[in-house]
Amino acid sequence: QLQLVESGGGLVQPGGSLRLSCAASTLSSYAIGWFRQAPGKEREAVSCISRRVGSTVYVDSVKGRFTISRDNGKNTVYLQMNSLKPEDTAVYYCAADRTASLFMCSMTSRTYEKWGQGTQVTVSS
Repeated sequence: QLQLVESGGGLVQPGGSLRLSCAASTLSSYAIGWFRQAPGKEREAVSCISRRVGSTVYVDSVKGRFTISRDNGKNTVYLQMNSLKPEDTAVYYCAADRTASLFMCSMTSRTYEKWGQGTQVTVSS
């Protein structure tokens, strides 16, 4: 059974950077999404990447600051987060979707059947 493990979260000052990783025994058959949930708020889609490298989607609030990428050889998906803001503070989750077509991914959480345990990102001075 696929298990997703996120890592890379932590405390960073505004304007700083973090790189989150989502690892599993195999990821090449899955589109991967990153979601986040801040206290008292609903879960929000941040970005997703298709099974085949080349198709990515970002929520408007992170465009130009976050970059999603994948290394199928290492069975890992990354979320590079630059120019972090306090409003980026949340628990970040990666999720896997086996139903997506090769070059598409979904920003809808109910599409994803496997979820990681989450990693905390705190942006504060």
